[in-house]
Amino acid sequence: MTKTTDDSERFAKLIKETKFAMLTTIAESGELHSRPMTLVEHEFEGQLWFFTGKNSDLAKQIQAHSNVNLAFANIKDNSYVSACGDAGILKDSAKEKELWNPLYKAWFPEGLEDPNLCLLKVDVRSADYWESPAATIVKLVGFAKAVVTGKPAGSSVGQHGHITIS
Repeated sequence: MTKTTDDSERFAKLIKETKFAMLTTIAESGELHSRPMTLVEHEFEGQLWFFTGKNSDLAKQIQAHSNVNLAFANIKDNSYVSACGDAGILKDSAKEKELWNPLYKAWFPEGLEDPNLCLLKVDVRSADYWESPAATIVKLVGFAKAVVTGKPAGSSVGQHGHITIS
């Protein structure tokens, strides 16, 4: 197994239980804009998929600047991920059908026939992650130890890493 494969598997594991991500794009003014997006459930193979509106500001921003960031927070597991990648807007009826879930009708009332429906594909390049022990007592002991010793908490309250996907 190569490092990239290991990293890709690690990334998939870190976001597996996460249903939503904050997607950050670059607006025409150069400002960063973030919004929550529903992650389409599927096996991670280097890409993340979302449904969006082809006439949305999001689609326009991505067409002008494909560089994006995705932030994930899994409170249950105390894990956090910040991923960067290249995004693109696609109209692919077969892929839309493959990824569709009837719950998406909340955003696209006409379902797969909605003329505004399109896909947002993000090719993930790399990610940073932070994981903390799930047990509150473990975190408290780590914090207390840092206060008493005067040394940074470090790995006793979690770990940070960087992974390369593509």
